[in-house]
Amino acid sequence: MFKLKECFLFCQIEKESGLPMLFNDEIRKRFTDKLLAHTKGVEQTARRLAVVYGADEEKAALAALLHDYGKTYPEDDLLHIAQTNNIADEFSLQEPVLLHAPVGAWLLEHEQGIEDCDILNAVRVHTTGAANMTLFSGIIYIADYIEPGRNFPGVDKIRELAFRDLHRALLGAVDLTIRSVLDKQGILHPGSIAFRHWLISVLRKREGQELSL
Repeated sequence: MFKLKECFLFCQIEKESGLPMLFNDEIRKRFTDKLLAHTKGVEQTARRLAVVYGADEEKAALAALLHDYGKTYPEDDLLHIAQTNNIADEFSLQEPVLLHAPVGAWLLEHEQGIEDCDILNAVRVHTTGAANMTLFSGIIYIADYIEPGRNFPGVDKIRELAFRDLHRALLGAVDLTIRSVLDKQGILHPGSIAFRHWLISVLRKREGQELSL
């Protein structure tokens, strides 16, 4: 398995695809044009956020390039891998769109040899969020949410917030996500609820009881 230091040697970016060179040709072919454009957008955004918040820029870029690795697998495969290896919780199993994050992290560790905990955790929680989220995971979560290809009501405000107040941006993002899930009568993952409660607690301690985005 590659440790992070070794992984960077294998994760040089291929010019033609823009993907890490550790991915073989078969994996690169599974990245659709849409997924590739999104992945590059997340990488660019994660780099900018890492500079603003003093995180490791190259490591953030690598995590961004890897964050949707699970999406290169069919949902049936993700479900089978999750059930076989006891990876995902009951809520993610009922909402296949959530599986690519925890299963993707597992695949990166067991298929690609990524051992860095910051990268694996960021990939694992980039869809639902999680209480006590680290700065690094927060950067990947919000970069995925606001990358230039995203275009939906409210994203511009979150995009502007992200570069001056990460916690407020994260709260805005998870609030919009929760509203969207409820509007679609989907299953709301408890991790997202815990994430929101934690963010409110952090902001209240920082600013007092009244919060407004």
